[in-house]
Amino acid sequence: MPEAGRAAAPLDATQTPPHPRGGAGPQIALHVAAMLFGASALFGEHIAASSTLIVFGRGLFSWLALSAIALVGLVGMRGASRLSGGAPWQGVSPGAAARLIVAGVLLAAHWLAFFLAIKAAGVAVGTLGFACFPAFVILLEWPLRRERPALGDVGVIALVCIGLALVTPAFDWRAGATVGLAWGVLSGAIYAVIALSNRVLGAQASPLQASWWQCLGIVLVLGPFTWREALVLPAVQWGWLACLGVACTALAYTLFIHALRTVKASQAAVVIALEPVYAIAFAWVLFGTSPTLKMAVGGACIVGAVAWSGSMRSRRTAR
Repeated sequence: MPEAGRAAAPLDATQTPPHPRGGAGPQIALHVAAMLFGASALFGEHIAASSTLIVFGRGLFSWLALSAIALVGLVGMRGASRLSGGAPWQGVSPGAAARLIVAGVLLAAHWLAFFLAIKAAGVAVGTLGFACFPAFVILLEWPLRRERPALGDVGVIALVCIGLALVTPAFDWRAGATVGLAWGVLSGAIYAVIALSNRVLGAQASPLQASWWQCLGIVLVLGPFTWREALVLPAVQWGWLACLGVACTALAYTLFIHALRTVKASQAAVVIALEPVYAIAFAWVLFGTSPTLKMAVGGACIVGAVAWSGSMRSRRTAR
């Protein structure tokens, strides 16, 4: 999920620290973050709850975990203090907080479409559908930048289109795979809007502060629609939701932010592009759901487009 801009919403590997130093530790943290983000698809497929409740639970437990990180930072632990950027409820203007909560509503829509894709079509198709988001970022940026599209941008879009055509088993709206792919592509489109809106808004908040407000927005918006189902959800399913929110969201994003302090953005883009690869690999090993050769080739096209797009964006930022 990452989109980290100045106002930061989860996951954008295009932001680079001023003086990247690299090293094994940050690289490992980055790969672990990508694995955890990829594992969220498996939780979404196997948690016995509606997609709406899964999104609510993910937002709730992520918000609680980020609150804990902020509180630990306040009591004097330097590492947590640097990550949290201070108490998320302090130093943020009411207007900025309201904008971040609205961004949280968009994030809820993105997660909802993503989990609907996973439920309908499985891990491979759902994650690869979402992974096409760089094409939407490029399409939305062209009118904003008011310049002709670069050849590389056209290449990214072409690779994504080829990949999606190969990933789709059959263009039949009665088939779950087609419906799931459509939900996945929609989640990617919403994600692109989130990425660009965060860059435009530029609220004065640290990445984890911004994520705290966005997760709060998810809880406030979806709470009234999920409380009845939440009351009867078995405890074991709440446990899986806690794992999804704490490990695959809050912890993953914390590791991602930690890695971006020292890893070059171009390297981070390539690693984060592996998110669907890790998801498909986990599903293959744990549940025996192996992708077809056609799907694997299509997935390689999409993952390659994501890595290519991230590398191009980091070079533009460095200019």
